[in-house]
Amino acid sequence: MRHLPRLTLLALASAATAAAFASEADHREFEATLHAPYRTQAATNAADRDARSFTLAFSYPHVQQAQAVHWQLELVAPNGDVLQRWNGVEALHKDSVQVKVDWDGRSGRASLADGIYQVRLRAVSLDAADSPAGAADVAVPQALARTDVEVHDQEWEMAIGQALAPAMPAFKAMPAGSNSSAAAAKAAKEAGDGAHQRMRQGAVAATASLPYTVYYGNMHSQTNHSDGGGALGSCTGAQAPQSAAFGPTDAYAYAKGRGLDFLMTSEHNHMYDGSDSTNTSANPATAKALYQSGLSAAASYNASNPTFLGIYGMEWGVINNGGHLNILNADELVGWEVNSSGQLLADTLVAKNDYASLYTLMRQRGWLGQFNHPETSGQFITNGTALGYTADGDQAMALCEVLNTSAFSTNTTETETGRSNYESACKKALEAGFHVAFSTNQDNHCANWGASYTNRTGVLIPTGTALTQTSFMDAVRARRVFATMDKTSQLVLTANGSIMGERITNNGALTLTANFASTSGKTASTVQIFEGVPGRNGTVTQLASVASTTITPSNGEHFYYAKVTQNDGNILWSAPIWVTQGAASSDTVAPTVSASSSGTSGTITLSASASDNVGVTNVEFYVDGALKGSDNTAPYSLALNSTTLANGSHTLTAKAYDAAGNSTTSTGVPFTVNNTTAQQLIVNGGFESGASSWTATSGVISNDSSAAARTGSYKAWLNGYGSTHTDTLYQQVAIPSAAASANLSFWLKVASDETTTTQAYDTLKVQVRNTSGTVLATLATYSNLNKGTSYVQRTFSLDAYKGQTVRIYFEGIEGSAVQTSFLIDDVTVNVQ
Repeated sequence: MRHLPRLTLLALASAATAAAFASEADHREFEATLHAPYRTQAATNAADRDARSFTLAFSYPHVQQAQAVHWQLELVAPNGDVLQRWNGVEALHKDSVQVKVDWDGRSGRASLADGIYQVRLRAVSLDAADSPAGAADVAVPQALARTDVEVHDQEWEMAIGQALAPAMPAFKAMPAGSNSSAAAAKAAKEAGDGAHQRMRQGAVAATASLPYTVYYGNMHSQTNHSDGGGALGSCTGAQAPQSAAFGPTDAYAYAKGRGLDFLMTSEHNHMYDGSDSTNTSANPATAKALYQSGLSAAASYNASNPTFLGIYGMEWGVINNGGHLNILNADELVGWEVNSSGQLLADTLVAKNDYASLYTLMRQRGWLGQFNHPETSGQFITNGTALGYTADGDQAMALCEVLNTSAFSTNTTETETGRSNYESACKKALEAGFHVAFSTNQDNHCANWGASYTNRTGVLIPTGTALTQTSFMDAVRARRVFATMDKTSQLVLTANGSIMGERITNNGALTLTANFASTSGKTASTVQIFEGVPGRNGTVTQLASVASTTITPSNGEHFYYAKVTQNDGNILWSAPIWVTQGAASSDTVAPTVSASSSGTSGTITLSASASDNVGVTNVEFYVDGALKGSDNTAPYSLALNSTTLANGSHTLTAKAYDAAGNSTTSTGVPFTVNNTTAQQLIVNGGFESGASSWTATSGVISNDSSAAARTGSYKAWLNGYGSTHTDTLYQQVAIPSAAASANLSFWLKVASDETTTTQAYDTLKVQVRNTSGTVLATLATYSNLNKGTSYVQRTFSLDAYKGQTVRIYFEGIEGSAVQTSFLIDDVTVNVQ
């Protein structure tokens, strides 16, 4: 009988990890942030009622040369006039620099009129030896005028006195996801906010609302699959790749516990070799298997936690002369690094910084992307242009990160003041022609996923539709997304009744309405509606400073978005809505399209024949209603791996689009998948023959009736002693090189007396090792956080090991006091 003593809880901050300064290529970037208090604390006398301090922070991780930061801070009136200007030069090298600028709340001797003002920072970092000489008032304008370096802009609003609040339309808050709703209700209860609590409890769809549920979360974070996951007590920067304590499952559990409805762990695509540079001895199979293990970890967590969505993907590219973007739904690893044998350390090759080719691949695969912390120059270059537009990129890129909190924050009280605004770059992307919605994230590298500030990305999913990978990506694809610095607020722009994210055709008057709601009693201090022209590459302008306005746009293409600043200074951005006005296109003829397929096993070719009076722009391929990819060049086709589908009958449809936005879906065409019957390689996978064919620690394979097997009497029981202990279990198999696919499957039950919802004290690693016992890949790590009352099936691809003899290896490691049992049954390795 196994004993179940109690483990003394350890704080997350004390978990051991190497707090390495790593990831130079991904973090060698000058950063300038500005913190301007929106309101002041109560002053001791009337003369100081508006006085406050502005905090400027500058950093340049891994910079080689000493730098001189030239900065200019401006106070801007509501009419755009610059009322006051400060200039400064700061020395910067290895350590970050913080500057405080005290302001007396006046312009000269005069008090300022009540209203909403702006504080604007412009800063540039130059090699100290190459920096202008002279006083700051002379040197700073010279430095900011240079064209060979990037100027960083940050601006924030601040309230002076009691500005008149805008009139807002009546709008009932949409219901929120289960986790964010529960977190808000708990916070309200702790604060004694009865009105807030009642509003939350009554948050249901109503006629004054919209038929959507809002899910709040974070679309940008890292774990120990790349350079994140650092323990809070020692995390001061990016971690050495794959060295930190916490992985994707830990991140999902932490975020769920902090009230998020979803979290994306976006791992740097070039760190799957375990290196920030290139590990020339790396095994491609190991890199690819690690990526697949992340996908499996997300799927497993989601299966056990249906109110939360864990998303696993990659952050592609490097900062230095490149640009980071997230690929949200990729089922394969995309990279450019090769080992000393010339083997690609990824599934699919796209050359470093080749964003045009990446966009094309994403469009073909049906993948969605997010521009991460974009800059207005030097990033995402196509055809020699920063944030350069391509038609493929327009289809693939759905989001633009408008605000981030500090990537290396260890704040867990949602009060982080290091925040960066990227609205100017997102405006540039919109003017270039990209159809992107705003998002806001935290880029967490330390183990505080979603906890550094209250900012969230809000995603609208039809009420009654479950939160799943499919429904979530459908919402992102439709750009039903808003960005908010307040996790209890909502903003939706409508145009003549159409919702943000849509692309509509309009004739005559157009009524734009910014619908704002707060479930925590916040109000709007300012509301702005902005207007731009996609493809113009011009300047986005403010159209209105009221919540609802009616205009008649000029004929042609337009986009509009809303921005609200709350009475606490937190900001919300709606997604744009795109409008084709008047006679911009008279084409109403939809394309004609038909679909066909060839093959029944292996790679099946999906084909379409499409035509249109003005030309087909794109064809999408759907199998059983699920988008599998697209092609914008005739002849239209897509290669499909049939092993991703079950044997049997399926239905193919093709959807063709033309330049006017007309579309047609083909008649469904049945096709059959008939892959070879799977061959089972594991012997005695149900353990009913005891330890036969397995190598295991003594006592692991057991028919002890105190813990039931899934089937039969025997199972593998790892750990459960309540003391420091390691159990192992493995079997060696030879995977045929000619196999079309190879998949590991097993059933796992985790029984634990641990009560924590954030600490992984006891772990089970599922690994692939070679015949000498060297770890080739860790497919997944489970822990006491995965505990449940039933067996759950876990499945992993072993395609990377075709032609190899490997060990399927389970390693359970238990802590010092409280028991966690890992029960495994019905293990299979099926090859086809």
